[in-house]
Amino acid sequence: MSGARADALAADIDARLPQTQCTRCGYAGCAPYAAAIAAGEAGIDRCPPGGAATIAALAQLLGRTPLPLNPACGTEGPPRVAVIDEARCIGCAKCLAPCPVDAIVGAPKHLHAVLEERCTGCELCLPPCPVDCIEMQPAPPSHRNDPGLNRTRYAAHRARAARLAQERTQAIAAKKALAGRTAATR
Repeated sequence: MSGARADALAADIDARLPQTQCTRCGYAGCAPYAAAIAAGEAGIDRCPPGGAATIAALAQLLGRTPLPLNPACGTEGPPRVAVIDEARCIGCAKCLAPCPVDAIVGAPKHLHAVLEERCTGCELCLPPCPVDCIEMQPAPPSHRNDPGLNRTRYAAHRARAARLAQERTQAIAAKKALAGRTAATR
């Protein structure tokens, strides 16, 4: 398959994924998983958040037989959202960066909170929390996963992270240049 056709197929596959960016499929997010499916490197049965509905949609798109969800990737379940126990949160901010849709708000040394309507239930905030103050709870009945909105929020998160990394690199370079000039004038 040509590069352009593979890219178009990957985009069609990605459009059918839930955009939780949970990495349970074994890939760094929905787009890399879609690219792997398009390249024939991954099965269509690796998305627990999408479950049977996503597998069926991918099977229809690709002309394949639907498969059961691969148990190595997890199990399908009802939507869940992260909740932070305010009494236990120490404000370490370690949960902020892994959230792919910036659903967690807060600042270092301050209480953090989850914006429930933004949470995709990816669970990526759980491992970095040093005090285990984050738990997954059933999403409220009003909660609705919107893949398009999740994709937009993920793109904004990545752009912000890239901008911050570039600003940090520039600040370090400026400090090094200043230190070099200072050392040269002594």
